Amino acid sequence: MRSVADLFRAEDREELRALTPAERVALALALGARDLETFRAAQSPPLGPAEAARELERRRQAGRRRSRCIEELIG
Repeated sequence: MRSVADLFRAEDREELRALTPAERVALALALGARDLETFRAAQSPPLGPAEAARELERRRQAGRRRSRCIEELIG
Protein backbone atom coordinates (compact mmCIF):
# COMPACT_ATOMS: atom_id res chain seq x y z
CA MET A 1 0.00 0.00 0.00
CA ARG A 2 1.33 3.42 -0.95
CA SER A 3 1.31 6.20 1.56
CA VAL A 4 0.17 9.76 0.98
CA ALA A 5 3.81 10.86 1.20
CA ASP A 6 4.70 8.44 -1.62
CA LEU A 7 1.97 9.95 -3.78
CA PHE A 8 3.18 13.49 -3.09
CA ARG A 9 6.76 12.50 -3.90
CA ALA A 10 5.64 10.96 -7.20
CA GLU A 11 3.70 14.12 -8.08
CA ASP A 12 6.71 16.30 -7.23
CA ARG A 13 8.97 14.16 -9.42
CA GLU A 14 6.57 14.47 -12.34
CA GLU A 15 6.38 18.25 -11.93
CA LEU A 16 10.20 18.48 -11.83
CA ARG A 17 10.55 16.33 -14.94
CA ALA A 18 8.31 18.78 -16.81
CA LEU A 19 10.67 21.69 -16.06
CA THR A 20 13.43 22.76 -18.40
CA PRO A 21 17.01 22.61 -17.08
CA ALA A 22 17.03 26.41 -16.71
CA GLU A 23 13.80 26.30 -14.71
CA ARG A 24 15.26 23.59 -12.45
CA VAL A 25 18.35 25.69 -11.78
CA ALA A 26 16.17 28.73 -11.03
CA LEU A 27 14.08 26.63 -8.64
CA ALA A 28 17.18 25.32 -6.87
CA LEU A 29 18.54 28.85 -6.43
CA ALA A 30 15.19 30.11 -5.14
CA LEU A 31 14.98 27.26 -2.63
CA GLY A 32 18.53 27.97 -1.47
CA ALA A 33 17.74 31.67 -0.99
CA ARG A 34 14.57 30.77 0.91
CA ASP A 35 16.45 28.41 3.22
CA LEU A 36 19.21 30.95 3.84
CA GLU A 37 16.59 33.56 4.77
CA THR A 38 14.88 31.08 7.12
CA PHE A 39 18.20 30.28 8.82
CA ARG A 40 19.16 33.95 9.01
CA ALA A 41 15.87 34.96 10.63
CA ALA A 42 15.98 32.07 13.12
CA GLN A 43 19.18 33.33 14.71
CA SER A 44 19.04 35.55 17.76
CA PRO A 45 19.75 38.33 16.91
CA PRO A 46 19.07 37.78 13.20
CA LEU A 47 22.23 37.64 11.11
CA GLY A 48 22.85 39.57 7.92
CA PRO A 49 22.67 37.56 4.70
CA ALA A 50 26.46 37.44 4.26
CA GLU A 51 27.01 36.47 7.91
CA ALA A 52 24.40 33.71 7.68
CA ALA A 53 25.99 32.31 4.51
CA ARG A 54 29.44 32.30 6.19
CA GLU A 55 28.04 30.56 9.28
CA LEU A 56 26.43 27.82 7.18
CA GLU A 57 29.67 27.39 5.25
CA ARG A 58 31.62 27.07 8.53
CA ARG A 59 29.16 24.41 9.74
CA ARG A 60 29.54 22.48 6.47
CA GLN A 61 33.31 22.50 6.92
CA ALA A 62 33.20 21.33 10.56
CA GLY A 63 34.79 17.91 10.90
CA ARG A 64 36.62 18.11 7.58
CA ARG A 65 40.34 18.28 7.12
CA ARG A 66 41.78 21.70 7.80
CA SER A 67 42.28 23.82 4.68
CA ARG A 68 43.94 27.21 4.97
CA CYS A 69 42.42 28.30 1.68
CA ILE A 70 38.85 27.56 2.84
CA GLU A 71 39.48 29.12 6.24
CA GLU A 72 40.59 32.34 4.53
CA LEU A 73 37.49 32.34 2.34
CA ILE A 74 34.90 31.76 5.07
CA GLY A 75 36.70 33.17 8.08
